[in-house]
Amino acid sequence: MARTLPSLNALKAFEAAARHLSFTKAAAELFVTQAAVSHQIKHLEAQLDTPLFRRLNRQLRLTDAGQILLPAITEALDLMAGGIDKLRRDQKEGMLTVSTLESIAATWLVPRLANFRDLHPEIILSLEVSDRFSDFERDNVDMGIRYGRGGWRDVVETKLTDEEIFPVMAPSLLEQGPKLETPADLLKYPLIHEDLPESWPRWFAAAGLPDADIPDGTFLQHSNLIMQWVMAGQGVALGRSFLIKPEIDAGRLIQPFDITLPAALSYYVVAPPGADKQPKVKAFTDWLVTETRATMGTAENPSP
Repeated sequence: MARTLPSLNALKAFEAAARHLSFTKAAAELFVTQAAVSHQIKHLEAQLDTPLFRRLNRQLRLTDAGQILLPAITEALDLMAGGIDKLRRDQKEGMLTVSTLESIAATWLVPRLANFRDLHPEIILSLEVSDRFSDFERDNVDMGIRYGRGGWRDVVETKLTDEEIFPVMAPSLLEQGPKLETPADLLKYPLIHEDLPESWPRWFAAAGLPDADIPDGTFLQHSNLIMQWVMAGQGVALGRSFLIKPEIDAGRLIQPFDITLPAALSYYVVAPPGADKQPKVKAFTDWLVTETRATMGTAENPSP
């Protein structure tokens, strides 16, 4: 639909003069002369066929029409300025802001970032670490890595991987503790608990012990803290295969039994619609997919 609007310069002159109630201050803000501001406003009043200011003795006041117009023009100019600022941020050379959970950042992502920097030295990466989902507009975040069930609104998502849950412990704890011949022997060890859908009762039920008397043990909030505690030989925890596979491969953790639970949640890359086509977002997404496949030992891209 075609819009018939006054000139942008006239609207800017009116908004500045109305905000300051001064042609002189408006001219200084806009880097023009006072005469230029006066001319633009007279032109705008002529187009609208109504006065916008009362020009009193050394005072400037808005008319009723000016008071109606000011908030609308201010909001419109703020929206335009915000859109231009966002475009400039998006086009800043190489700046990519990624939101992710602390557990993913500390245990999996950060140790691999040198690989991404080597592949894409032109991209400057900024990590926003938080346990809440970012609002892409409010938080000025380009993309994120989420742990959940998928199907979020207003984002484009790429599934990275599912995972399995199983007990893990430090080799030193096994050497010092009771023998582990059956899953029931784990009850002789200090157990570490985490607030996740997968829990010790579910794992023991899968191991054929639905009525196991599970001790309270220690409760910790974050997966990376739990794994530090476990690697220090302080107990046994349910590990998440995606985050701990490198620790198992390196021998810092062991999996005493092959019994596993499928995790209820999965890992996803998310971005606002359209942002996933930006070269920097696509480059980081493709790299995450490749690194995930290398971690999990999968030959193909995880299903969307």
